[in-house]
Amino acid sequence: MEFADEIRTREQLRAVLPAPAPRALAKAMRTLDAHCRAIIERAPFVVVASANARGELDVSPRGDPAGFVLVLDERTLAIPDRPGNRRADTMCNLLERPALALLFVVPGRAETLRVNGSARIVRDAWLRERMAVAGQAPALAMVVTVEEAFVHCGKSSLRSRLWQPSTWPALDTLPSHARCLADQAGVDAPLEQIEEEVRQGYRDRLY
Repeated sequence: MEFADEIRTREQLRAVLPAPAPRALAKAMRTLDAHCRAIIERAPFVVVASANARGELDVSPRGDPAGFVLVLDERTLAIPDRPGNRRADTMCNLLERPALALLFVVPGRAETLRVNGSARIVRDAWLRERMAVAGQAPALAMVVTVEEAFVHCGKSSLRSRLWQPSTWPALDTLPSHARCLADQAGVDAPLEQIEEEVRQGYRDRLY
């Protein structure tokens, strides 16, 4: 598609978006203070962004009981890797390019916490055992060295009405995960069988 009015330089961008307020720049820190720690301890969900050496991007959701991301010290976080589809997109990216970006979400709170840094994949037993849930320790953990952390304002959550159930769309018109698998991955099995496999995975293979 062709567009007639495209922004191509920083100067053009700043002509439309004025420079940020000083406090928007000053709030970024290189360490996790008490406020950052409080958000991390209450967050049951974090979004992880990474890229490989070719710059190909990936965004992966991670979730567990609140506090599942451990704050090891003021510049170090640890994130467990739970059973999934075994694509290991994030892990493969980290082996090529350790840069990582995190977005911590606390249900009901408009503001989020953003953390940027670099990560290593580790298997130290003492760390994995601290992350055990239902008696199951993760096989791997990502240890993140914090380079930047700041609280992001809640305007996007407020505009989307993210935490207002009365505004949520009806789900009965959305395709099920099994239908997506059947159509997008070409799974050659009856839909009912795929639905049951999905239910079993959610029920029996979370940890």
